[in-house]
Amino acid sequence: MIEFIEVEKRYGAAVAVEKLDLTIEDNQFICVIGTSGSGKTTLLRMINRMIEPSTGAIKIDGVDTTGLNEDELRRKIGYVIQNIGLFPHMSIRDNIMIVPKLLKWGENQKQGIAERLIQKVELPLEYLDRKPKNLSGGQQQRIGVIRALAADQDIILMDEPFGALDPITREALQEMIKRLQQEMKKTIVFVTHDIEEAIKLADKIIIMDHGEIVQYDTTETILKNPANEFVEELLGKRKKQSHIGNDMRIADLMFTQVESISLSKSIIDAIRQMTNKKVDSLLVVDDEHHLKGFIDIKDIDRNINKVTNVYEIMRTETASVNQREKVADVVDPLLNMELKYLPVVDDDNCLVGIMTRSSLVSLIYDQLK
Repeated sequence: MIEFIEVEKRYGAAVAVEKLDLTIEDNQFICVIGTSGSGKTTLLRMINRMIEPSTGAIKIDGVDTTGLNEDELRRKIGYVIQNIGLFPHMSIRDNIMIVPKLLKWGENQKQGIAERLIQKVELPLEYLDRKPKNLSGGQQQRIGVIRALAADQDIILMDEPFGALDPITREALQEMIKRLQQEMKKTIVFVTHDIEEAIKLADKIIIMDHGEIVQYDTTETILKNPANEFVEELLGKRKKQSHIGNDMRIADLMFTQVESISLSKSIIDAIRQMTNKKVDSLLVVDDEHHLKGFIDIKDIDRNINKVTNVYEIMRTETASVNQREKVADVVDPLLNMELKYLPVVDDDNCLVGIMTRSSLVSLIYDQLK
């Protein structure tokens, strides 16, 4: 449990965070959202004392953090930032194991941690011996997340970790971090400026404005009963789009003709299929047709003389949508984020179709006629 007791942060006469009382329960996914300068990152960094509060106390499991050694406190709290911060001269394995090493864990304690964690984020074991420069931005961010989990910390702080990533990668990583939080039962405090991201991820949302918490509640309560005009405005964009598609499901609008390739196929097979079908990308599936990623002609061009098989260069950070979800829920990723399409999967994550921008535009046009 994290408790803020009459906590305030001032810089001279300027107030970054107004005096507040706040309790974050164990195993909760908490998103902190607000405009630039609202105090959300200051609130986050006071938890691990990267910023010291001016007044008040912050307690973790009943212990006042001001009585703890700063370095020891930070090693017990995972921290993920937008710029990742992987050490370029170290292997991925050494990057993951940096905190257990600082904590002087024995070899028996460290055994198998890196292997177990990299599999949790669906990256191949051989990536452990690579350097960060050999991974894509989304893959590096996955490593940043599991590095924060390597010492089995109960609390993970995340400061807009996916803000600099492309939309497809960002959607995939959102799904990944929510799954990890539920599986590993961690308390995550996640700063974002994106209300859709907060609604998708959070058990509860902290909404801040000018250093004050204006609402702290479950996503359902905030959506039904916004506390003031600021919150209503924050939700406004989402509400305007909520009518699109009404109760229509993805399965009603998706295309079932999908260009996919097995991850065991060769690069030559991928080039041949792209040429025959006149496409520049292919979704990648396993033998049971589970969605595993995608491969783009640019990926092939960069690696044509370096690799042989599709699985070696496919990108695993692939957003997808379940066929039973409402069409209204894909408006933002497909229109605002300008994705070409979203893969559609069933409950077993098997590829069953794609949802295209053109099909969504046609639906909107029909509703406006």
